[in-house]
Amino acid sequence: MKTYLIEICAASVESAIEAELGGANRIELCENLAEGGTTPSIGMIEICASKLNIPIHVLIRPRPGDFVYSELDIEIMLRDIQRIKEIAGVKGFVIGALKPNGDIDIETCKRLIDACFPFQLTFHRAFDVCANPEKALEEIIEMGFHVLLSSGQESSALKGIELLKNLNNQAANRITIMPGAGINESNIAELKPYFSSFHMSLRSFKESPMLYRKSNVKMSSISGDNDCAYFVCDKNIVKLVREILNHD
Repeated sequence: MKTYLIEICAASVESAIEAELGGANRIELCENLAEGGTTPSIGMIEICASKLNIPIHVLIRPRPGDFVYSELDIEIMLRDIQRIKEIAGVKGFVIGALKPNGDIDIETCKRLIDACFPFQLTFHRAFDVCANPEKALEEIIEMGFHVLLSSGQESSALKGIELLKNLNNQAANRITIMPGAGINESNIAELKPYFSSFHMSLRSFKESPMLYRKSNVKMSSISGDNDCAYFVCDKNIVKLVREILNHD
């Protein structure tokens, strides 16, 4: 029987705990999901590691925006990796870097890889904005990455399924191709025949207990009308996805 891995992209301790309760196999821990994800705080990682019984992979991304990193960005990432490696429960890192022309920045990636050794390595969705995905895949494999996270260079994995399938064939079991972006309980069955690992957030909106509201003051430019509510992974949706994957 084919086994499936569910990796939940969690931007809070609460989401990570819900993910495990729902049957997730692994957590990718990050912050600022609305901006594509950035490196989480040491405090968040330590609390997650103390509460969870499943592996944690940590996103290393020092800022939103592009994936062309300055020496200062690289210094930050190397320092973060050094600190995070000391936290029991962290089993892997999610990294990646590009050159201005859209090629994989092999030199920067190798510096990050050396810092991460001997932890598991995922190349993140910088891949989805690289110039030549077939060439990039070979370079990523050659560098020793274990997983490639990708939407198939589209806005969602379902839209990018043809490239994802081609990459999976090209990879020929040398690396795990893990689809991510827009995968949920309504479309997982369409991806299930072709892949065995999936990256999802499976969130629902959580209303705030805050009663007093200042309607004229907003703390976020991306939160819409409700500045107090926030998204949290929903264990019930994770359970539903697990049931779909386990059903023959």
